[in-house]
Amino acid sequence: MNTTRVLVVDDSALVRDILSRGLNMTNGIEVVGAASDPYKARDMIVKLRPDVLTLDVEMPRMDGLEFLKKLMPQYPLPVVMVSSLTESGSRITLDALASGAVDFVCKPSSDIKSGLMGMINELHDKIKIASKVDVTGYKNRGFKTSGSHVEKISALSRTTDKLIAIGASTGGTEALRKIITAMPITAPGIVVVQHMPERFTKMFADRLNELAAVRVSEAVSGDRIKNGHVLIARGGQHLQVLRSGGEYKVVCRDGAKVCGHRPSVDVLFRSVARSAGSNAIGVMLTGMGNDGADAMVKMREAGARTMAQDKNTSVVFGMPKEAYERGGAEKLVPLEMIPHQIKNLLEEMN
Repeated sequence: MNTTRVLVVDDSALVRDILSRGLNMTNGIEVVGAASDPYKARDMIVKLRPDVLTLDVEMPRMDGLEFLKKLMPQYPLPVVMVSSLTESGSRITLDALASGAVDFVCKPSSDIKSGLMGMINELHDKIKIASKVDVTGYKNRGFKTSGSHVEKISALSRTTDKLIAIGASTGGTEALRKIITAMPITAPGIVVVQHMPERFTKMFADRLNELAAVRVSEAVSGDRIKNGHVLIARGGQHLQVLRSGGEYKVVCRDGAKVCGHRPSVDVLFRSVARSAGSNAIGVMLTGMGNDGADAMVKMREAGARTMAQDKNTSVVFGMPKEAYERGGAEKLVPLEMIPHQIKNLLEEMN
């Protein structure tokens, strides 16, 4: 088994100790060093040449975001952010994902010692995924070259009975930003599951709402799915689509994790297959695992049109690959072409 060499950066000695000891006890990871601030981390990166960096979001001398923005253009390295569940931590984490971080995990808000031990398994999985991500596109620039430009599409003919369902995980926040900001206000209603904790989904929706022509909000049970409106599943709750007379509404509910997630793409896509059938378009974006792959097959069997993001533009070609290989996604599409592919399918469906 290939060993992934990790440098831990955190201002808390307790967190550094627990993360270092916990990760060293997991298979395939070796913590080669631990730094208390970005200045020490900078020197240790050059000396130790780690494969992956875990980076605390909030640090006193220089926060994780500022360090990430300095690091990526000069020394691109896969980074997993370690965030608090505070408003400030959530905001900085979203900025970090837009600036090159592969993924993030959340620190527990209480019972730090035992909570951190429970976080080790999640961090282990995300470190192993991050170690395989190519971040060299950030060298001497702030953005990936692959799939970085998505052209805004022109107005679509208005429709009242179509909807678009999108599922995403690792790398999905940036992919969603590019797609949603390319959609015109005449676009059909869009429902989204992005694997993300509760506080983050609200802030993510608010951020997209500031950038996009369409309205974007965190979903609330009873919300209507309507043209020009994007509903983002709330972290910690499943999102389902129901048909009520001549309109679609969403239901947000608790429940067991499905495919390891809540919200789950599988839950959303199965409800879309039942309620919308041939009136739906399904899109599977970058992410690890197989959440939603089998449910996309159900969507296609119900008459929906489907697609998945291609390997070259995916941060992690897991969920799209599974959706395509299982027969759920009709085709693989580069990220920059997905809005146009949606437009083409809508024209065919009208």
